[in-house]
Amino acid sequence: MESSMALFNHLKAAEPFFLLAGPNVIESEQHALKMAGHIKSVATKLGLPLVFKSSFDKANRTSSKSFRGPGMEEGLKILEKVKTTHGLPVITDVHESWQCEAVGKVADIIQIPAFLCRQTDLLVAAAKTGKIINIKKGQMCAASVMENSAEKIRLAGNPNVMVCERGTMHGYNDLVFDPRNLEWLREANCPVVADITHSLQQPAGRKLEGGGVASGGLRELIPCIARTAVAAGVDGIFMEVHDDPLSAPVDGPTQWPLRHLEELLEELIAIARVSKGKKPFKIDLSPYKE
Repeated sequence: MESSMALFNHLKAAEPFFLLAGPNVIESEQHALKMAGHIKSVATKLGLPLVFKSSFDKANRTSSKSFRGPGMEEGLKILEKVKTTHGLPVITDVHESWQCEAVGKVADIIQIPAFLCRQTDLLVAAAKTGKIINIKKGQMCAASVMENSAEKIRLAGNPNVMVCERGTMHGYNDLVFDPRNLEWLREANCPVVADITHSLQQPAGRKLEGGGVASGGLRELIPCIARTAVAAGVDGIFMEVHDDPLSAPVDGPTQWPLRHLEELLEELIAIARVSKGKKPFKIDLSPYKE
């Protein structure tokens, strides 16, 4: 718990923001190590605290034929290798309560997927590991729901929690990023993270050759969402990054190209440094006098 608290305080104090970044899913040990090295190089150059992100299992895929990853046992070994090789903390998802204990022995941050943000048993099991818990706001949920989700973590004895905006369902195959949520999520009294890549998913919006569907996305709008988020004063940016997005086995349409990572982050840092988004605007409603 002490090491988790130290990392949590380090991330909370980050200026202008911290970064959770990596490929959507673990594709291989070699790929994970390569991506971690490249992303660390960029983050270190720009002075951003970095937590490497990648999933060992994508359990909520649209199609049963979709690539899911190497599984928990092999995936955790790879994440452990990333930690020892590059000296980085790591974040990964859990989908079931029984996974939390094993994941908590490796991951520095345990992520609760958006569809599972209200699952009490999962939240409590994750909280009991003592690790930092990042809860993604459900696509179907109002921001106010996250106050209760964060409180479930605290009531289980773990103060190290943060909440993440990742878009809201709009119709059947689209998401909308509502920047008002970035303000409302602060009512959960914890760091607020903006997922600038999943927010642009188009769930089940892409037809596959031979039948079936997969998630599409609007990668070209990632800079727009990112600029909005840092101007609003988020504490952290979550983004999925890939060296070859067109060949990514999962969520290729919403993974940001590695070659443009530094360029985008430089701009976001500049915006965040001139914004007063982290400070509430004091509105004076008294009558204006000439």
